[in-house]
Amino acid sequence: MATPNPSPRRARGRPRGWDDKTDQNTIKSLDRAMEVLDYVSQHQGKALSELATEMDQSPATLYRVLVTLETRGLVEFDPEEQAWHIGPQAFIIGARFLRRTTLVERARPIMRRLMEVTGETANLGVETSGQVLFVSQVETHASIRAFFPPGTLSQMHASGIGKALLAEMDDARLTRLLNNQPLTAFTEHSITDADALRAELALTRSRGYAIDGEEKNIGMRCIAAPVFDFNNEPVAGISVSGPTSRVGTGDIDRLSAAVMQAATDLTTAIGGVTRHDPGT
Repeated sequence: MATPNPSPRRARGRPRGWDDKTDQNTIKSLDRAMEVLDYVSQHQGKALSELATEMDQSPATLYRVLVTLETRGLVEFDPEEQAWHIGPQAFIIGARFLRRTTLVERARPIMRRLMEVTGETANLGVETSGQVLFVSQVETHASIRAFFPPGTLSQMHASGIGKALLAEMDDARLTRLLNNQPLTAFTEHSITDADALRAELALTRSRGYAIDGEEKNIGMRCIAAPVFDFNNEPVAGISVSGPTSRVGTGDIDRLSAAVMQAATDLTTAIGGVTRHDPGT
């Protein structure tokens, strides 16, 4: 007697309807809580009334969500300021994500060496939702230094790492990003014209490194280069940043060579494929 063919085995941990993301397979209250957590993480130090107004939510409903998140340590309330902040458990969860990736782990010794060679703060960032997310940093020992703690977000057009990654994007993706992200003027040096930015990105790609010349913060300069994965796709940027008094225009050649070497070393360390040589 022939036995019937067994039904296809589902992947472990994936129930039926895994690919169905409709409302029936989502928990609305949990989704709302995640939205609140994300908003508080980006707009810390605000009162309940401010958050409710900005998120267009009922203060009573929002308060219940915040208290629930507070019991888990994901947010915390400052009674003196009467304001809500991201909580320590959010950092712990984020740190677990970083431990999952080899990028940050492999980058640490390379960033430490880059800091020692240049004397300036070394940074590692990735692109997320059209912004640069700083995921690691090795600070210089100098008293005046740049500081981008892990978790900091920055607009890409005004960031050395951001421009290094933008320069490697295909034109269709770059166009979508520029259409969706305003080119905010942070300083008088910020690039706010799309054509001017495209010209800057072409120069960045040709020479192999990007420069943030006081475009986000007056008195600070950053030099960055892209890191590639095994598909030759840009997955991160590595940079050095410091005050213009130490990172002057006359220091760019020396510092950019060190940054590009660090980017190449990290690309190799994660099994990536380095892009063509600058200028080719």
